[in-house]
Amino acid sequence: MTALDLLTQPLTYDFMVRALVTVLVASVVCAVLSCWLVLVGWSLMGDAVSHSVLPGVVLAYVVGAPFAAGAVVFGVVAVVLIGFVRDTSRVKEDAAIGIVFTSLFALGLVLVSVTPSQTDLNHIVFGNLLGVSRADLVQVAALGAVVLTLLLLKRCDLTLYAFDPTHAHAIGLHPRRTGALLLGLLALTAVVALQAVGVVLVVALLVIPGATAYLLTDRFARMLVIAPVMAAACGVVGLYASYYADTASGPTIVLAQGVVFALVHLFGPRRGVVTTRVLRRRATHPLRGQGAVTRNAVATTPPSGSSIP
Repeated sequence: MTALDLLTQPLTYDFMVRALVTVLVASVVCAVLSCWLVLVGWSLMGDAVSHSVLPGVVLAYVVGAPFAAGAVVFGVVAVVLIGFVRDTSRVKEDAAIGIVFTSLFALGLVLVSVTPSQTDLNHIVFGNLLGVSRADLVQVAALGAVVLTLLLLKRCDLTLYAFDPTHAHAIGLHPRRTGALLLGLLALTAVVALQAVGVVLVVALLVIPGATAYLLTDRFARMLVIAPVMAAACGVVGLYASYYADTASGPTIVLAQGVVFALVHLFGPRRGVVTTRVLRRRATHPLRGQGAVTRNAVATTPPSGSSIP
């Protein structure tokens, strides 16, 4: 089998084509949003919202409403509850986030277990990339387009909010509204990624691409390019690897992103752990070598007036 056959053979199946389009849309949208989440320091908040939307998605399925509606409602509920627990008790924010999102996630699991359904709702938890239907694909594409459009239109406001909320407020922006917009987009993005990797692994798509890009560049504009390109490439590689290795698609895609992050962290051109140590050794080695050469020259230089036989 040639390399071209390896690339084209999976695409002869309609479910693989739908899976490929879904993973590309989910990877790109999550990666772009992850750049702001990493800068704002909302990685844990992304974990909370992505898990907290589960009961909203299940209830939306029960009443026949769009998944996005239930996800946004429970995403807002999660944020409100986190703020309420933090402001009305001695519990710190990280503990409040852990309490709220685990409780809502547990509620979602209970609803999944008791909700009669012709389909397996466990796919919401663990993902069902190869089972994406045309209707699911249309929903993912529509939500992805909405999220990506709003992110690009509001990129200046969101970037200023991420770097300096005080200055954003001084020039007339509303940090609370901007934060609420970011949380709403986070909830919608979680729904987009549900079809690809499920609730459990959504946080990986929302954190790893932005963190990887952050290690490679100091410019936010470059982050917005590096993160989605890397995420899309990992999505394609992970999907093909899962097809040929007969493994779960979602975890394989996340594993591919984790491997890329590890390689960048170790061997990145500027901040890699191994790279920086090698550069330090190279920077000090010429001095040591020059010192050794100087000592050898002094030792072998004959005294003044003597001759070398």
